[in-house]
Amino acid sequence: MKTMLLCLTVNGKPQAWSIAPGDLLLDVLRREGYFGVKRGCETGECGACAVLVDGKPINSCLMFAAQAEGREILTIEGLAQDGRLAPLQEAFLDHGAVQCGFCTGGMILSAKALLDRHPHPTEEQVREALAGHLCRCTGYKKPVEAVLAAAGGKEAER
Repeated sequence: MKTMLLCLTVNGKPQAWSIAPGDLLLDVLRREGYFGVKRGCETGECGACAVLVDGKPINSCLMFAAQAEGREILTIEGLAQDGRLAPLQEAFLDHGAVQCGFCTGGMILSAKALLDRHPHPTEEQVREALAGHLCRCTGYKKPVEAVLAAAGGKEAER
């Protein structure tokens, strides 16, 4: 089997992995121990495998690992720092936005990307950012409230 070297940064740490040219980013991340990246639909519909690539949410089931060469990847494991959850993760817990947890990692990363672009989003912007994530447990109300609370906007009081 032909392999190639993939050099990228994952959660702030440089990595060099041997991959096959056709490996998906989802498969490589899970093989390397990033289990917060979930295998869901495998068609880009559910968002469970979402990671941030250079700050943008990407469904890792639709991206070849080789396309990540030289890129910066953030998984849910990289959001917490020094054993402390990020404020956005805390907001999800505080607002009951975490149920089974399968969609949570991808949802939080998409919310982070939104907050990085728009620190005080409207409810409509939050709903649009989370639209690519299927959740069967929360009904979406609580995750939206959590993102708005993390942003500290007046929308969060609703």
